[in-house]
Formats: sequence, structure tokens, C-alpha cells
Amino acid sequence: MGAVIAPGTRCGFIALAGRPNVGKSTLANRVVGAEFAIVSDKPQTTRRAIRGVATQPGWQLVLVDLPGVQRPRDALTERMQRRVERELHEADGCLLVVNAQEGIGPGDRVIARLLERAPVPIVIAVNKMDRAGRAQAVATHQAAAELDLAGEIFPVCARSGSGVPALVEHLVSLLPAGPFHYHPSQRSDQPQVHRLSELVRGQVLARTREEVPHAVEVEIEEIEELEHRQPRLVRVQAVILVETQSQQGILIGSGGGMIKAVGTAARAAIERELRVRVHLELSVRVRRHWRGDERLLDRLGIK
Repeated sequence: MGAVIAPGTRCGFIALAGRPNVGKSTLANRVVGAEFAIVSDKPQTTRRAIRGVATQPGWQLVLVDLPGVQRPRDALTERMQRRVERELHEADGCLLVVNAQEGIGPGDRVIARLLERAPVPIVIAVNKMDRAGRAQAVATHQAAAELDLAGEIFPVCARSGSGVPALVEHLVSLLPAGPFHYHPSQRSDQPQVHRLSELVRGQVLARTREEVPHAVEVEIEEIEELEHRQPRLVRVQAVILVETQSQQGILIGSGGGMIKAVGTAARAAIERELRVRVHLELSVRVRRHWRGDERLLDRLGIK
């Protein structure tokens, strides 16, 4: 990560917080202009503090999509909670995203209580304005103000982009003067191996319910460009980790239907990311209690 020096530039970090299904990742992808965060309504979707980079003439805004805020239950969630607290203290501001359609609920208030202790300005985005009636939108805006975070509130629609430019302009005003941290063409700080594993996991989350999403992680075991192939062909070997035999059965599916569907969609997503043809080898492996395995969590990049 080398600094790009330009006179009169602003650059800094904005932490991104919000409960599941508020459109946090959709908003982040809209600001960055690329899909760097998994879009899902499942809890624990974001496990790493993933940085998305938006660069325009004069400024570079680095959005840090925080892991879900929750009570630590195992080594995985303890690491996620520590990362949330560390990123908040290192950020230049924080954006809390709430859902205009659903209003302010207990989960939003839990996150707001955590943010009260953050030593940075807090901004609130009331998202999904297109899905909320006028009375509901007004009520959510009022309830957001009553969270008492003393920050600006912006109504937005992440899907269409409505209201997003004004929000971004305000976030940029919070950034300190300084050189860019990333090359202007860069959109995320994720290593390729983690990015590809998240693309596969995103397809699992899109197709599973109940206990399976929490117990799933993806490890990329090998990325190999096959020589003398035209057009270029890359072989990706990935393993979906689960904790029980029943979860393995769900992910394989009847006659292998589920794993085939996940693999087909994941291959297409990886091809869009790498911009080459991809041969994806996907398997499901039982690794009991992997969420408590410190060495495995290190290897998976969940710090």
C-alpha cells in the first residue's frame, strides 16, 4: 500500500456499520463503484473488515465494511468484535446504515450504543427510501435522530443511487488532508485468495437458510493458470468448510444439485473478477468446531 502524493488531496477511512438487511453492503458497493462486499440479508455475512476504495480527483474515501456487531460466542466472533473496536478507533468517521422500511429496531440501538463510545463523527444513512411510505420514512428519520449520535442524517436509496452523492460529499468533508493510501485504480484491499473465497461464500449464503450460513467458510486451496491455453484458463480449487455432516448434506444437495448450482454461480462471479475463463473445482468438507480453531482462522485471514 504505497501513498500517492498529490497536492491538496484528502484521504481517510470511514467505518461502515449496520445490522443485517439494511443494505449496508449494497450502499458500500455503490459508493466504491465495484462489488467488494457480499450482499446478503444473513447475519455474520461480513467476517473481515473489508476495505473498499473510492477515488475521485482530490479525494480518496476508504470504506471499511465492519464485521457484524454481536456478543462474542467463540474465537471467530471474538475476533470479529475486536476488529470492530479497533477499526472504529482508527477511522476518521463512521457511517451507520438503517432501513427506512423496517424502522429503528433493537439491533440498530445495540450498534448505536457501541458507536456512542467511538471517538469519531457519526453519520446516519436511512436506506431503502424507495420501499418506505412517506409516513414510515419520516418515522424512521425521527427515530434515527433519537439515537442521539449527534450526526448528520441522509435519506438514500443504495439500489438506485438516489441521495448517495450528497452523502459521499459529506463523508469526504470528514477526511483529513493527505496523500492517497491506494493507487487510484484499486477498489479493494483484499488479497485475491480472500476475494475469491468471498465470492464463493456469497453464493452459498444466497442459497441456504437457518444454521448453515453461520457455519460456512470457504478456503481457496489453489489458483493455477493452465499454460498454453487460449483463451486463458485458470483453475481454482476451493473447499467449503462446514461443521456437521447434516450441513454437508444440505450443501451437496439431492443428486449434487446444490453444490452444482453454487459452483455454476460462483464460477461466473470469479470469471467476472479475474476476467478470464475459470475451471472451478468445488468440494464440501466437514471441519468440526472450525470457528474455534485459532490457527485456521489465522490462515483464513480473519484477524
